[in-house]
This record gives sequence, C-alpha cells and structure tokens, in this order.
Amino acid sequence: MRALLVVVLLLAGLAVLADRVAVGVAEDRIASELADRGGLVGTPEVDIAGFPFLTQAVGGRYQDVRLSLDTGQLAESPGTRADVTLRGVHLPLSDAVSGSVTEVPVDRIDGTATLSYDLLAGEIGSDATLAPEGDGLRVTRTVELLGYTLPVSAAGTVTLDGGDLVIDVEQATGAGVEIPRFLVRQVSDLLDLRYEVPELPFGLQLTGVVPGQDGVDLRVEATDTVLTAQ
Repeated sequence: MRALLVVVLLLAGLAVLADRVAVGVAEDRIASELADRGGLVGTPEVDIAGFPFLTQAVGGRYQDVRLSLDTGQLAESPGTRADVTLRGVHLPLSDAVSGSVTEVPVDRIDGTATLSYDLLAGEIGSDATLAPEGDGLRVTRTVELLGYTLPVSAAGTVTLDGGDLVIDVEQATGAGVEIPRFLVRQVSDLLDLRYEVPELPFGLQLTGVVPGQDGVDLRVEATDTVLTAQ
C-alpha cells in the first residue's frame, strides 16, 4: 500500500512538473505572438494563470494571460507602463509552436496603463512637480510674474477628454506672496495640462483615470478583439 502511495505521488509530481514545463514553453511562444500582433518593441513578460495548464493548451483557450509592458515594449515616453490581462485567449498551442498562427481572438482585455508623474510634470514645465493629493493632484512650478520669479501651487483634478488626459487646477497660490486677483486665472492656466495619450496596443480604449502612487493610472479595456500581425 505504501509503495502504491509513493508511486501515485511520484506520478502526480511528474504531472505537475510536465504542466509547469509546458507553461514555460507556452509563455515564451505566446509572448512572441502577442509582441508581433501588438506592435510591441521586444517581448513582454507573460504569465499564464490557471492550473492545470495542459487542459487549456489542449482546448486552445487560455483563461487568464497577464502581460507586463514597460517603456521599451510600448515604444513610448519614459515612465509609461501597462499591466493588462487577456481573458479568453484563443490560440492552439500546436499552431503557436509551429509558427502557423494567423490571428489571435481574445474575448476581453482589461488593465491599467500608468503615466509617471515625472513624465507629466515635464509637459507642464521643466521644474514642475506632480503629486497625488486626495482624489486629485497637487501641481507646483515656478512662473515669471511681474518681473518676479514665483513658486506657485494648486490642487487639480485629472480627467479624460476623448484620448486626452486633462489636468485642470483650481485657484493657484504663491509661496508667501499674494497673486494679484487679475493674474490668478493666468497663473492657474500655467499649471494646467492637456496630454494626448499615446496609442495603446491590442485595440485598448481608455475608460477611466485616477491618481496613483507612482503616476496617473488609466483604466483600459477592449472586448472581442482579434489580434493580427502588424
């Protein structure tokens, strides 16, 4: 009986090992296919979730494929990254291994793209800074005012307007110096920003925005997407 139990455990261990090895092979192949079809520069980090993997491979449908994309893969400005999950990836493993894939249908894609505060602050001014504050942002920079160099600051909101990220500040205040009323709006305008979000891979669309710890987080998603070679 004990010998039988040892054999069963050994076979189970070998099955798990085979499953994990197969996952590694599939992740490499799928990463290559997605890089080609997403117009990525380089190969993304791919994690195929779910166990056992082999049943997914046999069925040619992967329930949960997670991608981590950095500036290099996105070919965008420094400070841009994305973490997305492809749900329901239809890709027979035999086709991926043989290189005969023509298209990759995906039921749904969702995730987050992040634009760093340094990146966005640089668009406002060379010495500008951005930081999360409650549900909004705090914007600071130095402006030229009536012959004086004045550090100014304001609380702002971040929203989406189509494909643009918009930072709109409220009344700006000076550091220890009162800003003349007739110049408040003009100074506040110097802290505003309209930033065109770069095109995202896989047909992803912007659905929401919120200040995050390291940058502005953009919610992205796409449904019933068919990825084809670029």
